[in-house]
Amino acid sequence: MKKAFSFLLMLAFLIVGLPRAYAENSRDEVVKIAKEQLGAPYRFGGTTPSGFDCSGFVQYIFDKIGIELPRTSSEQYQVGTAVNKEDLLPGDLVFFKGTYKSGISHSGIYIGNSEFISATTSQGVAVASMNNSYWKPKFAGARRVMEESLPPGQFYDVSSNHPAYKAISELSKTGIISGFEGSYFKPDLPVTRGQAAAILNRYLRLPASSAKTFSDVPLGMPFAKDIAAVKEAGIIAGYNDGTFRPYENITRTQMAVIIDRAFQLSKSPIMASTTAKYNDVNPGFWAYSSIVAIKAVDCTGVFNRASFNGNGYATRMEFASAVYGAIQALQK
Repeated sequence: MKKAFSFLLMLAFLIVGLPRAYAENSRDEVVKIAKEQLGAPYRFGGTTPSGFDCSGFVQYIFDKIGIELPRTSSEQYQVGTAVNKEDLLPGDLVFFKGTYKSGISHSGIYIGNSEFISATTSQGVAVASMNNSYWKPKFAGARRVMEESLPPGQFYDVSSNHPAYKAISELSKTGIISGFEGSYFKPDLPVTRGQAAAILNRYLRLPASSAKTFSDVPLGMPFAKDIAAVKEAGIIAGYNDGTFRPYENITRTQMAVIIDRAFQLSKSPIMASTTAKYNDVNPGFWAYSSIVAIKAVDCTGVFNRASFNGNGYATRMEFASAVYGAIQALQK
């Protein structure tokens, strides 16, 4: 089998508006220091453990790790980089509006599990859920003021106990599948036909006689050569109207079929003794052998479930797991 070559992807991050540079800091340390102040009293204008207001508390905690922040919540909201709520990590700043005045009026520190810690008028420094009835409608945004470039194969949103961690990590290290800016993998995003072609061909390294094969895949399009290669190899075909539809999401059934075609899984010796099956896939179904093959070679546990749900979109995590399982099976 062909071996993919490792590559290093190092991201540099610019934190705008911070008065001084800083070394990489542990997010766990920020949370630990913040929690040490639980129960500290509230004092308007306070910036010490004898009494904090919300922005004074945030400023105090980050000063402990060498990051200087502005004094007020509205000023703090202007530093760092914006972060989507679903991408929050411990140590990110969270902001709320309309608490005691219009606009940004409260800041805190995200600690994980949809919770944040802040200095409140009612409880002093306390932990609260971002989803409770008071804070959820007042959420205004989040900012990241500490950012570490993760090593190749590691992502903020794929922990080491994630079932697909090894598959994602190994495929990423060898350049077969890539992540997104900021060391995110976004495992639950669907996979498109163009992405599927590129991922497979980064491992297979199939040649193409011509990159111009479909009316909707111009030569300058990313993955054009990969799309042409997998088409010539009979792995992913186009449509009757001459299009490939590279941005169309693939279903789990389509994923199973194209990975089976790419690695010839249903013809491999492992299928002779497999007992793999799904309760929603009948033996007479046209893609039955391909679907069963995905489960038979799975070494992550991602496909170890009763139902396959073939009409649902295949996610990046599932596609990576299926490709990794196929590679491991053929290397045995």
